[in-house]
Amino acid sequence: MATITSTSFSTPAPGHAGALSGFKAFWREFFAKAFNPYRPELHYMRGPGPAWRAKYGPSASFRLKTSDI
Repeated sequence: MATITSTSFSTPAPGHAGALSGFKAFWREFFAKAFNPYRPELHYMRGPGPAWRAKYGPSASFRLKTSDI
């Protein structure tokens, strides 16, 4: 039975290994942050919603200004 070994020719030159990995790490992090679908500021509660207004009505102690509605 024969054993097969292989060598890889895709390793970068010794002087460029750090620069290439740093370059790839930068772009990987850039794309991860630039195209992240999670945007918590879009889901932030800005005040009471219609269910709260329906439950407590216009006589509630917490009211929004008419310019905010």
